[in-house]
Amino acid sequence: MSENTPKINTNAPAPPGFEGEGFFATNLSSIIGMARSYSLWPLPFATSCCGIEFMSTMAPDFDLARFGSERMSFSPRQADVLMVCGTIAKKLGPILKEVYTQMAEPKWVVAVGACASSGGIFDSYSVLQGIDRIIPVDVYVPGCPPRPEQILEGIMQVQALAQSESTRRRNMPEYKELLESYNIK
Repeated sequence: MSENTPKINTNAPAPPGFEGEGFFATNLSSIIGMARSYSLWPLPFATSCCGIEFMSTMAPDFDLARFGSERMSFSPRQADVLMVCGTIAKKLGPILKEVYTQMAEPKWVVAVGACASSGGIFDSYSVLQGIDRIIPVDVYVPGCPPRPEQILEGIMQVQALAQSESTRRRNMPEYKELLESYNIK
């Protein structure tokens, strides 16, 4: 086995706070962020080869479950992370946008692969040149198709976003302006 395998620390430290004998105190936003980051439920929106690579992250070799994402949610109302894997045709764009709007807040979007990020090699009239034209994207995972390790890195970036995000961010005017720029109400 290669010595270049990534070392992943699964023992998350407690958020910063005050502790003494028999108590620990911190702010509510830190506790909620820590809980959210280790209980993300992905919704795979897989249309092509990137979807196969995403499926392999559930295999024992890569084991997405160790990050708290072992439950794949195939209902947008029960998902936290929209994993868009593969080529999105322009006819499929409105459906993807509807799936995004059906997800409850807080929600994150990961564009997996070159096709979801930028249209990939398909520079044609029928292929959407990046899903960020119709929905906001939080994390881009490059590759054609990306390796499962890259997809796990994307999940870890979403975990970092979930941990550092304020509980009030989604109610801020800047976030509402972002959604309005995508014509999402």
